[in-house]
Amino acid sequence: MEAQGSRRRQLPVLLLWVNGLMTLGFAGARQQTVLCNESLMLEKLPACGKSFEEMMKKVDSKKWCNLTEFIMYYDNFTQCTEREANNASCFWPNPLAEGFITGIHKQFFSNCSSEKVHWEDPPDEILITLILIPVMLTCAMITLVVWCSKRSDILV
Repeated sequence: MEAQGSRRRQLPVLLLWVNGLMTLGFAGARQQTVLCNESLMLEKLPACGKSFEEMMKKVDSKKWCNLTEFIMYYDNFTQCTEREANNASCFWPNPLAEGFITGIHKQFFSNCSSEKVHWEDPPDEILITLILIPVMLTCAMITLVVWCSKRSDILV
């Protein structure tokens, strides 16, 4: 019995000790702050751009705005920029990588714009018809309801 009581008293102390060790990083995993080597990343990213440029030469320039024509090339380009950023101990995306990618976009896709559909009203004859039909049906239904409510002999 005394052994159980002793263990119960030692348990909170043991838990506090383990918590302290974990807080101090007992697991041996020291947090090392690895700084991003921006110059290395900026040195390596142009190789990704060159590779993408070579692949885009295979695509007709008139089809550069159609993503389905070059999606695999763009995926390779994205993976390359991510790999080079990670090799330079930089997170991805980061402002420098985004600036580089934006430059590639300007080079290849500057003439691509989202074409917005310009909606126009239908001709007046169609518009008047589309407005008057629901109005006339509503009036007819109201008339029918009022007429039926005054003729109680039909409902019985």
